[in-house]
Amino acid sequence: MMDADNGKMDGSRQSGSVGGESTGDAAPASAARRTLLIGAVATSAVVSIRPALAQTAGSVLNCQIPVPERGKGMYIDPTGKLVAPDTPGAFPPSPRDFTGEEVRKALQGSNLPGTTREQSQAYLNYIRKLQNGQSGFTCYASLQMPRR
Repeated sequence: MMDADNGKMDGSRQSGSVGGESTGDAAPASAARRTLLIGAVATSAVVSIRPALAQTAGSVLNCQIPVPERGKGMYIDPTGKLVAPDTPGAFPPSPRDFTGEEVRKALQGSNLPGTTREQSQAYLNYIRKLQNGQSGFTCYASLQMPRR
């Protein structure tokens, strides 16, 4: 029963009493166990997440970006737009996909492997315009994430 004056139990139904005496330590001990349990769970989460982040960083560098998306039969103009194969100044599709690492380096100033400077810029412009749902978008988006 609650005592209206102080909000405490009146002693008629105390849990944790032994032989008529109240232990009084049951609630603090229970709270301490909960705190330790929460700390243990948080620690194991950190230990589990760190390797996953390291693995993700590695997979970002190994992911593939096709230029352009397979099956389109289109060329790429210097601005990165897909155009008909007979468009003057347009570049043929890359014969191979580029890795996230290759794209990251090219975004920092080097050429994509096996391309001229102009062709590399056209391909990078195409990659920058990738949108959700297109092949290579997730790879490119993950390259844009800040690293710690």
